[in-house]
Amino acid sequence: MLMEIIVACVLSFAVTAVLGRWVILPALRRLKAGQEIREVGPKWHASKAGTPTMGGLMFIIGIAVSILFAGMRGMAAGNLTHIYLFLFSSVFGVIGFLDDYEKVKRHQNLGLTAIQKFLLQLAAAILFLMLMRLEGHITPHLYVPFLKLDLHLSWPVYMVFCAFVIVGAVNAVNITDGLDGLAASVTVPVALFYVTAAAWWGVTQMGVFAGAVLGGLLAFLLFNAHPAKVFMGDTGSLFLGGAVAGMAFAIDMPLILVPVGIVYIIETLSDILQVACFKLTHGKRIFKMAPIHHHFEMCGWSEVKIVTVFTAVSAVFCALALMGVMAL
Repeated sequence: MLMEIIVACVLSFAVTAVLGRWVILPALRRLKAGQEIREVGPKWHASKAGTPTMGGLMFIIGIAVSILFAGMRGMAAGNLTHIYLFLFSSVFGVIGFLDDYEKVKRHQNLGLTAIQKFLLQLAAAILFLMLMRLEGHITPHLYVPFLKLDLHLSWPVYMVFCAFVIVGAVNAVNITDGLDGLAASVTVPVALFYVTAAAWWGVTQMGVFAGAVLGGLLAFLLFNAHPAKVFMGDTGSLFLGGAVAGMAFAIDMPLILVPVGIVYIIETLSDILQVACFKLTHGKRIFKMAPIHHHFEMCGWSEVKIVTVFTAVSAVFCALALMGVMAL
């Protein structure tokens, strides 16, 4: 099992690195698929305008090649968990691609409408949950990490609750993708958590998928670390959100997303609190700018420092979550 995960990680890294260097990045530059920078963001981000976006295609393709090769033995035995996870994540990636394409086409930082994205994401979440239930991978129980509580819900309540958990998690990862290398770096320890949890419980095919995600992200950082040569775009961030959420359901522990996704949650809450405070107080703000990574930028932190600190926080909470999982 461990060898299959290692092969998935190494192969995903290699394919992503080669594709990124020789195929995807040159193609995006030729197509002039440049990122439009939000007018309300930090002024110094204007220098990033024109940086190729949709770079998430690099690791999506790398992951696809990797899991097909490394997961062959599992597929032969009829275990398609890694395929389900990839297809589920890819649905969100396609939604992100459509959003990115609209932005590039119109040369504005506006793509699909919020309601369009929400409905598409909700439909994808419901279909995934139905499939996982049919395959017997999920139960209508919510295990609360660290408290050792097991909440028994009816299937309808469980399905509705978890569908919104998935949509929330996917968009939280998307919000985190606001600085060079931030979303990818924060997700590396998350992927490593899932690799270790899969190895601990013997969930081989999920381990293959998690290993492929880990390798793909490490290779993507060769291009996305500050100063970024390419952005993952919504194509990549929504795919990653689907992967992070999907793997939580593959181990039937959706609430594990709270500790492993703590950075995504903080980023999202900072945005929600900022908007709520602004509206309720008619103009007052909690943060200098939201999401919170922009607040630290406004405080004088460099992008590298923010990415390093946020990744460290993600790693610490993933380690805590892993200790909780191993104690079961």
